[in-house]
Amino acid sequence: MAEYELHCFGESGNSYKPALLLELAGADWRPVFVDFFKGEARGDAYRERNVMGEAPILTHGDVVLSQSGVILDYLADELGRFGGETPAEKREIWRWILFDNHKLTSYMATRRFLLNFVEQGETPITEFLGKRMRDAFRVLEAHLEDRDWVATDRATIADLSLQGYLHYGDELHWDFGPYPAISAWLERIRSLPGWKHPYDLMQRARPSAAA
Repeated sequence: MAEYELHCFGESGNSYKPALLLELAGADWRPVFVDFFKGEARGDAYRERNVMGEAPILTHGDVVLSQSGVILDYLADELGRFGGETPAEKREIWRWILFDNHKLTSYMATRRFLLNFVEQGETPITEFLGKRMRDAFRVLEAHLEDRDWVATDRATIADLSLQGYLHYGDELHWDFGPYPAISAWLERIRSLPGWKHPYDLMQRARPSAAA
């Protein structure tokens, strides 16, 4: 049995965040597939583990955690990788994780779900979400213009959080051309030893989808 188990599925960028950290750190871990599109996360058995009905869930011995930011923070401490080395660094890391959760992932994940999985086409809702994404991208682009990593002089869980949904290609229906600093940052992440695409780390819940 692996030391760490991550309940997850390939389409989940939030699951990808801790999955990638576990992989980059060389941890003894295994993905536990969540059949999300068939409603597993909404079932009673799943909600006994996570009342929020979301993926991912991390199990490490008696510790059971949900919410990707909390899981990233826990793993950084446990594995001794990608965390802050001083209180100031830790605060800066959390500043960007919260920015990601509230200003980037929240809008990007919802827009991607509507366009790529519901396949409803562009609507006023997706247009609104796209505008909010552009606002977040402008902030991140400006921040990365003169630095390699988001929170410190090295890759941290802030980078792993922000990049969670940005490797899904055409699923995002998004043009990265106007964001050269973000594009270069994503290449640096892909160059980290041990990097893998989300679909190489976790099983897809919709293997026949364009995703």
